[in-house]
Amino acid sequence: MPVSLSFTVNDKKVNAQVDPRILLVEFIRNDLRLTGTHVGCDTGQCGACTVLVDGVAVKSCTILAVQANGSTIGTIEGLAAANGELHPMQAAFKDCHGLQCGFCTPGMVLSAIDLVARHPNADEAKIRAELEGNMCRCTGYHNIVKAVKQGAAAMGK
Repeated sequence: MPVSLSFTVNDKKVNAQVDPRILLVEFIRNDLRLTGTHVGCDTGQCGACTVLVDGVAVKSCTILAVQANGSTIGTIEGLAAANGELHPMQAAFKDCHGLQCGFCTPGMVLSAIDLVARHPNADEAKIRAELEGNMCRCTGYHNIVKAVKQGAAAMGK
């Protein structure tokens, strides 16, 4: 039996009828067609499905859509300004070459934004520790760490 849900996703109000067993990642990708939220491992290990729920990084494959009812959800598609200007963290990942294939990048960027909100002056060790839940199979994380530092500075943190 479907349940009614109401969210704000990327600053837009969303009302939906969903199966109560649907994962948040499935709802975001399949119902909202926001495919920047990737499905990687389906176990919460890789971080590719990371979104912001009420400003906190959450692996969307680990929670049901009903658990986020009433929340404000941010995906990678909602970061850039209406005129196309990248969010400072997105720009930093681009400028610092913090990505290669790009599969992990949306989750990595959203995790980095949450990290900076909680630890504005994080050093390299803290950044690496905080990003342990986000796997990148292409890079050695060096440029990702540089990107997080540059993004934090640009965000004014």
